[in-house]
Amino acid sequence: MSSVYDFSARDIDGQERPLAQWRGRWLLIVNVASKCGFTPQYTGLEALSREWGERGLTVLGFPCDQFGHQEPGDEAEIRRFCSLNYEVSFPLFAKVEVNGAGAHPLYRWLKREGKGVLGSEAIKWNFTKFLVDPEGQVVRRYAPTDTPEKIGADLTRRITS
Repeated sequence: MSSVYDFSARDIDGQERPLAQWRGRWLLIVNVASKCGFTPQYTGLEALSREWGERGLTVLGFPCDQFGHQEPGDEAEIRRFCSLNYEVSFPLFAKVEVNGAGAHPLYRWLKREGKGVLGSEAIKWNFTKFLVDPEGQVVRRYAPTDTPEKIGADLTRRITS
């Protein structure tokens, strides 16, 4: 696979969605969880989506239950939680694994293309973020501790330059 557009994933409503539908846009792909210390980042991610959406950014949320069983609900519960607590309007997908033998092919590719600290591929926790350029290539990997506000400053340098 040569770009993010070569992948598809099942959305939170069970429909297979090709990532090619966002061809030509910046993507911020995030593994999310509802019961994590970083869960309040949903507020910032939604703000990024609203602020940067017209300028070419789409946030994509991929729930994952591989870290401390912090995403225990099914897709309906996740959708309801995100809607009621954070008014999430950006696309959410069905739960995926991001590490191990069962890792979604998209995440296997993201980790190869956007290695972490010291060249590590493994995702260490929820709310790891990958910034993908309009050509479908990973240009930055952000740690769970990198806030959406920090990412917004980075977007200002990348998208408006």
